[in-house]
Amino acid sequence: MSDTLPRPGSLPSRTEAVLDAIRHAILTGELKPGQALVETELAARLGVSKTPVREALKTLAGSGLVAMSPYRGAAVRELDQGLARCVYDMRLLLEPDAAARTTAAAASAEGSRRWEAAGAALDRADLAADAADRSLANRDFHRALYSGCGNPLLVKSLDELRDQTALVAGATWATVPSWADEAREHRAILAAAEAGDPELVRQLMHRHISSFVARSFTEGDV
Repeated sequence: MSDTLPRPGSLPSRTEAVLDAIRHAILTGELKPGQALVETELAARLGVSKTPVREALKTLAGSGLVAMSPYRGAAVRELDQGLARCVYDMRLLLEPDAAARTTAAAASAEGSRRWEAAGAALDRADLAADAADRSLANRDFHRALYSGCGNPLLVKSLDELRDQTALVAGATWATVPSWADEAREHRAILAAAEAGDPELVRQLMHRHISSFVARSFTEGDV
């Protein structure tokens, strides 16, 4: 890990800042799959004590970016195709329906704010400096589409897949540069949501995720 990692600085939550820094380093590949994550080393580079590093690693383990072993400690998760397929299978089962429900439930005023947030996320993705920033903006877009579905358990399930989704996407874009296609698909989904068409949103979201799976797991290895 280089000395260019973001430093916590004046952010209100030191642990959150450390979490963001480590997540970004993993998603950009600065921290490699299988690489050991030593609390003392991370703390020294980020200029913090071991406590926020320890808490950040626990959170990242819960979201699937870090693997914890009682004997070897923490390490960057090694993502294999089997796990990647499971992540996207879950999304394919849950997300199209959640997005359709969000579209159906969105009242005009609330819906307008939600779709504005989704559009802003797509704009950030278009301007992203690296795969990590693009992945994080991408997941903000998707969350805007599913988080208003009215089922907190469904939202929680999809939230828990977000970091692993970003990891898969970043690895895939390195070998199958499909971001331009996905960006067009995102805009079409957003247009259908803004038009208040739940069934079209469902169909487009299903096609969007299915297309990514086809590109990722046939043309390139995750």
